[in-house]
Amino acid sequence: MSKSLTKFGDRQEQSAIGTATVELPLPLLAYLEETQSAFFGLCVTAGKQVLEAMMEADRTALCGPAGQHDAARVAGRTGSATSRVVLGGREIALRRLRVRSAADGELALPSFTAAAARDPLDRHTLEAIASGVSMRRYGRSLDPLPPAERECGTKRSAVSRRFVALTEAKLGAWFTAPLDELDLCVVMIDGIVFRKHCVLLALGIDSEGNKHALGLREGTTENAGVAKALLGELIERGLRAERPLLFVIDGSKALRKAIAGTFGAVALVQRCQVHKLRNVLEHLPERLRPSVAKAMHQAWSASDAKLARRQLERLAASLEVQHPSAAASIREGLDETLTLQQLGIRGALYRTLRSTNAIENLNSGVATYARNVKRWRGGRMLLRWVGAALVETQRGFRRIRGHDDLSKLVAALTRHGAEVGQQEVA
Repeated sequence: MSKSLTKFGDRQEQSAIGTATVELPLPLLAYLEETQSAFFGLCVTAGKQVLEAMMEADRTALCGPAGQHDAARVAGRTGSATSRVVLGGREIALRRLRVRSAADGELALPSFTAAAARDPLDRHTLEAIASGVSMRRYGRSLDPLPPAERECGTKRSAVSRRFVALTEAKLGAWFTAPLDELDLCVVMIDGIVFRKHCVLLALGIDSEGNKHALGLREGTTENAGVAKALLGELIERGLRAERPLLFVIDGSKALRKAIAGTFGAVALVQRCQVHKLRNVLEHLPERLRPSVAKAMHQAWSASDAKLARRQLERLAASLEVQHPSAAASIREGLDETLTLQQLGIRGALYRTLRSTNAIENLNSGVATYARNVKRWRGGRMLLRWVGAALVETQRGFRRIRGHDDLSKLVAALTRHGAEVGQQEVA
């Protein structure tokens, strides 16, 4: 029995180390009568007192107890000053205790340094904007402070300046991140239009099925120059141009030209079947669209690429007389709609890579992130917002469906690369 009591006493002594006693005045109970700022107001006032007690503890550690002479002290008390700390997405005023050393000047108190750090404020700003809060309404999204408290950093101009600085830093870090450590086998490229601007986005898929936002480039249209500049930037950051890759794109001829000019024959292109079907159906009357769509889906579902090609050619021939534009659309880029079938890819992986849906979902996330922007003031602002949206959207990335079969795709790409190399030697 005595042994147990001794241990209990030791635990009591240990729990008392490093604690601070804070007296809460009875008027604090008045906050509980206000429905909007009841508990938060109580926490603000109590929290300020806790922080002041922690600063006093830091100051005592440097200067010794107040009113007692200590010849070995390293600093002395020098009163206080009004400063700001971060609380709930804004800054509030606080009395900061000061300490000064004869040798090193004013010393920082660890407790105040931690409370005044901007990281929580920056993180809260990005989270609020990502959740759809506009900069003008940022202050209204925060919990109300007690009437006696004044806040800073919640006005539209302050939030805007903070967001610009944060996104500029993130954009710079993202644009320079190396890509050589990513084991990429698939690259998807698509454009998203913002009024007079077009932003090309590149999404990579590694051999484990993980998605990576690789880069972006701003221009006026999806022209070959912009696409080639984007690909060149990816190569400079470590994307190997000599490695066989599968590019999944829509029907843009500019993208196809840029890929061929940058990577040559070693790159394989899978044209998006969804875009191809849409383009064909636009040339047909409503009564023919269901049957033509069914025939094209049957061809793309065939296990053999040669069989699929014959089916599509027969379909084009049947439409040649009455609907020549639809027939020409089927024949245009026909082989590149069958690339995955030629590589022997089936099942869930085939359904994932047969279209650009993965990167279009990314485009949708970017559009949702920037939905509160009413006016784009130049390409730099556009790149900041899109870059911030990509960083935010990446947090929700999951492995693609069919990732277990990616080893088959990697093996097929390797064989293709070897064949191209042999042809170049010959």
